[in-house]
Amino acid sequence: MRKYETIYILQPELNEDEIQSVADRVQDVIASYGGVFQRLEDWGIRKLAYPINKCSRGRYLYLRYDGGRELIAELERRLRLDEKVLRYQSVNITDQPEKQAPEKKAPETGSEVAEDNNAVVGSETDENAVAVVSE
Repeated sequence: MRKYETIYILQPELNEDEIQSVADRVQDVIASYGGVFQRLEDWGIRKLAYPINKCSRGRYLYLRYDGGRELIAELERRLRLDEKVLRYQSVNITDQPEKQAPEKKAPETGSEVAEDNNAVVGSETDENAVAVVSE
């Protein structure tokens, strides 16, 4: 199975029930084609770069799932036929590394900072070190 993500844009005036019905239909397609649903995120209403079907705003939804080619073809076919969906984009992310949250460094002690500052100040007098520092 390959990993995919799909972002689709819905009409901004849809109520929560209509948004949920589109999301349920998408999840039904994934389940019926043997895919594994990972997550669905509602990114909210955002301004579009250009008007689509006389809409200048749209509700963005992010979908992450695992599946095959047939699943993608059917999912995109159903999104294309749904009038509530303005645009969609599916991307294969199988070869992409998983994004990890950046680890926070432990705070440095005052003596280490002072030693580092002295090293930089002392090296500025050396012409070779200035070239390296400026790069």
